[in-house]
Amino acid sequence: MPSAAPSPSEPQSAAAVLMVRPACFAFNPQTAASNAFQRAPAAAVEAQAIAVREFAGLADSLQRAGVRVTVAEDSASPVKPDAIFPNNWLSFHGDGTVVLYPMLAPNRRLERRDEVLAAVLRDGGYQVTRTVDLTYREEEGKFLEGTGSLVLDRPNRIAYACVSPRTHLDVLGEFAQRLEYELVTFEALDAGTPVYHTNVLMAVGGRFAVVCGEVINPLHRLAVMETLRSGGHEVIEISIAQMHRFAGNLLELAPKSGPLIALSQNAWDSLEPAQRRRLEHHGSVVQAAIPLIEDLGGGGVRCMLAEVHLPQPS
Repeated sequence: MPSAAPSPSEPQSAAAVLMVRPACFAFNPQTAASNAFQRAPAAAVEAQAIAVREFAGLADSLQRAGVRVTVAEDSASPVKPDAIFPNNWLSFHGDGTVVLYPMLAPNRRLERRDEVLAAVLRDGGYQVTRTVDLTYREEEGKFLEGTGSLVLDRPNRIAYACVSPRTHLDVLGEFAQRLEYELVTFEALDAGTPVYHTNVLMAVGGRFAVVCGEVINPLHRLAVMETLRSGGHEVIEISIAQMHRFAGNLLELAPKSGPLIALSQNAWDSLEPAQRRRLEHHGSVVQAAIPLIEDLGGGGVRCMLAEVHLPQPS
């Protein structure tokens, strides 16, 4: 079992996030084979217009709660149906590191744009000291899709990851070495199929963790739970049905007003009253209705947010 770092070097939760307003949101056939949460539309829908409204509702709710939201604009060409999920291709870290990640779907690799990163730096005056570029791994057919593949316990320097076609052990090892994280890797199966991203089955906050233990291989489950608890986290378990409603796809943020837990209305509605009370003990809850984004995109609120941990000039 990994040992916790002796002193936190980075807070778990950020006060700022990056969101990317989509230009061409749609069902993405290139990702559907490995994403059981994604559903093709049964009839024609105005996906782009609806997605923009849902996006705005989440952004507005977070801003009203005191979260600093940088909105970068997607470009209409080339078409990028999943640009609304920026956390899969980049992550920001407290030492000034930006990480760029290898993506499974070719049309998702197009989302990596300098303009998006520039919007974050311009909006917040943040400092970047280095870039860790793992995208060369795409040539090897090995992928690691950001904080979709990785659920980070930042103060304890532990990265949780379920192995899947989008989360390769070799790239995990390189991430861990270059960012000085210890790994807790495990298998997670849903009806015999690997869960595509770790962040749909679990979330880690400052003092709590939400986990769908049912899908974790029994050989690995105890180690995952013990590591979470030894890191000071209250474990809130959810069912497979709740996981499919994105109850594990939430994110703790840290505006000046205090801890905040962001998740979808669908996810919140799936929780039992006792589970809700346990979450509310750890922060105020912000819900946003994003049903079309969840259905067509196969991702929830957490997937739409790339938290910004970069340092600012003193």
